[in-house]
Amino acid sequence: MSHATTTCPECDGHLERDSQETICTECGLVVGTHRIDRGPEWRSFADDDRNRERVGAPLTRSRHDRGLSTEIGYSSRLTGRKRRQFARLRRQHSRANVASKAERNQIYAFTEIRRLVSSLSLTYGVRDQACTLFDSAQSEGLLRGRSLEGFAAAAVYAVCRTNGVARTVAEIVAVARADENELHAAYTAMNRELGLPTGPIDAREYIPRFATELDLPRAVERRATAIAADAAKSGSTGGRKPSGVAAACLYAAASELDHALTQADAAETAGITPATLRNAYYALD
Repeated sequence: MSHATTTCPECDGHLERDSQETICTECGLVVGTHRIDRGPEWRSFADDDRNRERVGAPLTRSRHDRGLSTEIGYSSRLTGRKRRQFARLRRQHSRANVASKAERNQIYAFTEIRRLVSSLSLTYGVRDQACTLFDSAQSEGLLRGRSLEGFAAAAVYAVCRTNGVARTVAEIVAVARADENELHAAYTAMNRELGLPTGPIDAREYIPRFATELDLPRAVERRATAIAADAAKSGSTGGRKPSGVAAACLYAAASELDHALTQADAAETAGITPATLRNAYYALD
């Protein structure tokens, strides 16, 4: 059929074209067909077309099977015996997805890591690295005699340390299902056996978050950052807790700018005692 044809050869009716066929709207005659799909080559896994994907769902390290597993879905149109049959198939399929106890532990730990990362407002990069670190610890046999919750929390804390993300042990323990002793035991084992490239976090990384929680103005935050930079150059706060130094810098800046901030409030935000804050504050002088 010529592409110039605009009317039906049978009834002279109007023609409509979709992705594959040209159809007469009057008599329904299929005037021509096209085997080439002229629709978009991308798919969207969201409710709109902003996230266009030309492949399937991306692989992720935050799942034990990298996100390649299949699931048997649910349907409200199934009734009676067919619904019970699919329920049995779904149960057996779920059991077959876990081949060993180690894989079951990995599923539980990865779920806990994803929950911690979400609660702490961390990035997907931290999530994936924490899951990879847990996988390495499991491969080295470090989990024996220790809790999975402790290793999940320790993996998140270790990745924060290696990437310079300001999160304290107290903040992680507050949302974790492990206590501080379990976290420290797991972190020590990973640091000793895996040789984590951890180092002290710069106190300036804590200042913006603490300033936001204390509702301090930008001027106080900028002055506290400058005080922390001077302290880092002089080495006057060496060996001290970074979160305590950050709280002391905020307290010092608020005092200089005549902004009301008590030692107790600053110490509570940083998760330290007022005595620790005072010692860091005196070291700044």
